[in-house]
Parts: sequence; structure tokens; C-alpha cells
Amino acid sequence: MGASSGFGRGVAEQLGEYQANVVLAARRSELLEEIAGRIEAAGGIALVVPMDISNPEDVERVTKAAVSRYGNVDVWINMAGVGAIGRFWDIPLEDQARLVDVNLKGLIYGSHAAITLFRKQGHGTLINMGSVESDSPIAYHAAYAATKAGVLNLGQAINQELRLNGHKNIKVVTIKPWATDTPFWRHAANYSGGTPRMAAMDPPEKVVNAVIRRSLRPRKQAAVGGKAKAAVFFHRLFPHFTERLSANIAHKYQIENAPPAPSTSGSVHDAMEGGTGVDDGVRERMKKEKKQRRKQTR
Repeated sequence: MGASSGFGRGVAEQLGEYQANVVLAARRSELLEEIAGRIEAAGGIALVVPMDISNPEDVERVTKAAVSRYGNVDVWINMAGVGAIGRFWDIPLEDQARLVDVNLKGLIYGSHAAITLFRKQGHGTLINMGSVESDSPIAYHAAYAATKAGVLNLGQAINQELRLNGHKNIKVVTIKPWATDTPFWRHAANYSGGTPRMAAMDPPEKVVNAVIRRSLRPRKQAAVGGKAKAAVFFHRLFPHFTERLSANIAHKYQIENAPPAPSTSGSVHDAMEGGTGVDDGVRERMKKEKKQRRKQTR
């Protein structure tokens, strides 16, 4: 789910390199066909199913298509997600509600479909995309952080239910990356007044590799990279200090230093043509913005 760009595309194409059988599901059907071609050129097999994860009927259609084509599903990956950046009171309620529809309700629909299928099969691994914000919320991402906290608790509760009911061969993994250079920033709704950005972004390959690794060796939670692990660790010890520090960093980068940008709902409601890669060049853009800012202050 969410295979058309970012982590989802990266994982799908990497699975193609491993000659896996892959189901590609997202809103942008033409882009999925392109990715399917790359997977098949690498020796894998790809099935394209256009869908919107916020629609439970679409999710069920993906399930039926996967079983019809491949017989069973070993790993189900829920990676579809949208963001909204800005002061909580400046972001329209319809945008915030849509984040809940996609990031939380969509993952509930996907998780329910996956667990139902896995119980019939007797095995399976479900991977849900959380965030470092599943543990440590960041200012100007309020609704997004709320959905990611929900994703983490969803997975933790399901794992305990599986244990209590004897489903030892079914696992639920929550992946928790740090801010990463993907089209997420281009696609996010943005009402902050500045270009979408964050400090010290990780390369997407780090998260792609972690997802592949955890599909083979499941763990209930997987913070990806040193910054994400440190943020989770320190939030457990010093929650208020960690939230204050991360808020100050977000304020500096997003509010104080970001070049002006018009308000937009991004791809929250409708898919965008732009932002089709795994890496989106955000780090390089931020370097150029920093140089320009220095020139202006001389």
C-alpha cells in the first residue's frame, strides 16, 4: 500500500531485485504500471491494483486480487500516508480529518484485512509505517503525530491479541523512521508559510532496507537510524524536554528559516503528478535555500 513513491516505491523495487511476487497498490495507476515494469525487468512479478487506502472496499479488492494471483500473502506492508504542516489552528479541519482517514483509519482497514487473511493462512507479517512521532510528537505536525501514535498503539494491541489467541506465526511490526528525504514533504498539506522541511533528514534507503529486514526478521517496533533511536530513547526518559527540544528545532527550520511558500492542501485529498521518486532532493534544496539566506543576510 502506498507503492507509487517514497518508501513504498523503494521497497517495491527492492523486492523486485529479490525476484519477489509483489502487489502494487496506490492512487496513481499509471505510475504503478511504470514501477511494475521495473520490477518485472529485474526478474520479479508485479500485480497493479489502483486503490485508495481510506476506502475499505478498495482494501478488500486488493486482498482478493492478491490471493487470486498468488494464493497467499507472506508480508503485507501499509505505507500509504499523508502529512499536514503548520500551526494546528491554521490547518483546515477537512485536511486534518483526511489525515485520520488515510494514516489511521486506512491502516486499520489494511491491518484488519491482513490479519484476517493471515489467520486463515496460519502465518504472515504485517508492517505498518509509523514514525519517530509515534513516540515523540513534533510541533507543527499535530494531526500527523496523533495518527502515528495511533498506528503504534494499534500494532502493539494487535500483537498482544495474537499472542493471547495462539497466533504465534503472525507478527505486526511498526517501523519508526526519522524525517526522511522523500516526496512526503512535497505532497504534504502546508500552511506554515514556508517550504516544507526538517533538520538532518535521513536518506530513504535506510528505511527501505529496514522494512525489508523486518519483513524477514520481525520485531514489534523498529526505530530506524541513530537519530530515531535517540529520539525514542530520550523521550522515554525526559518526555517534556525532548518534546520542547524537537519543537524548537522544528520552529527554527520550518517557521524562522524556511523561504516563503503559499498554502496548499498538497496531495492530501487528490493525488499529485509530481513527487514520483524514492528520494525527492529535499536535502539538496535545503542546502541551496541556506546559501541564499546567507547571501541575503550579508
